[in-house]
Amino acid sequence: MAEYRVAAIDLGTVSSRLVLATVQEGAIVGSHKHTIITDLGEGVDATGRFSEAAVERVVAACQAFLGEIAAFAPTGICTTLTSAARDAKNGSVLLDALGALGLRPQVIPGEIEARLTFYGVAHDFADQRIVVADSGGGSTELAVGSYAPGYPLALDHVRSIDIGCRRVTERYLVPAPPTSAQLEQAAAFARGAFGDYWSALPVHPDRLVAVGGTVTTLVALVHELAVYDSAFVHLHGLSLDEVEGAIARLRGKTADEIAALPGVQAKRAPVLLAGAVTIAELMRTGGYKELTVSENSLLAGMAATMFEILAGVEPAIGWTPELS
Repeated sequence: MAEYRVAAIDLGTVSSRLVLATVQEGAIVGSHKHTIITDLGEGVDATGRFSEAAVERVVAACQAFLGEIAAFAPTGICTTLTSAARDAKNGSVLLDALGALGLRPQVIPGEIEARLTFYGVAHDFADQRIVVADSGGGSTELAVGSYAPGYPLALDHVRSIDIGCRRVTERYLVPAPPTSAQLEQAAAFARGAFGDYWSALPVHPDRLVAVGGTVTTLVALVHELAVYDSAFVHLHGLSLDEVEGAIARLRGKTADEIAALPGVQAKRAPVLLAGAVTIAELMRTGGYKELTVSENSLLAGMAATMFEILAGVEPAIGWTPELS
């Protein structure tokens, strides 16, 4: 049975993430995850540029990741960057710094991001037609389709929409706490963006699966998880009523007050309200009263794709990453 150790780094708008995975025949049989909130996208929506401080935070996170990777001794390493890097005019500053660490960073298109995320999630829903939403800091990726082991992904309506918790916060919800008018502006922005997507989809799948720090944190907040429990959060249901209840709980608070709530990371607190508003409008415009939260994501999809490359198999997502 073919088995490989792989390492995948994803440098997103809010978080820098690492997974160290052991993959057998395309299935992850063991993994270790490490997430550091680095806010790479801080200010990018307004300026179109990475700040020096943000680049330094991400490089420092990757230096920490490399120590873990060295101890794990994987066969290959893949490094991807998403929405913020797609927007930044000075992206080469970060790419060059990552290259100096020995990494081979790739800024991936939104459609590839959506395919990787769907692939990571769909292993839990084999042979089911689902819609997967990856709500990040700068964009939300949506994809509809199904996965049958041993066959290429069958996807349609794959789209990356420039709406995420960091982007919405900086456009509409500062300073905190925002006014009711600001919250309605944020909701209207999300409503318009997602409404266009759903209206182009003739039949909505029965199940909406969502990934990302916003939805996992909302589950932790709703259930007041003082200590985060990945096993509890993974595949947990999150209702629209619960999301709206979380918005009501967050809306009058400062970032420090939000950070004091059970289940909320201090560094995610400033963008959590915007993330909750975004998720509520995603569900409302799509006609979903509940979604399923998945702990799997782009990193799981990347680990499975790396296995395929190392095993000499054509990648199911139709895209080949560069490995270091």
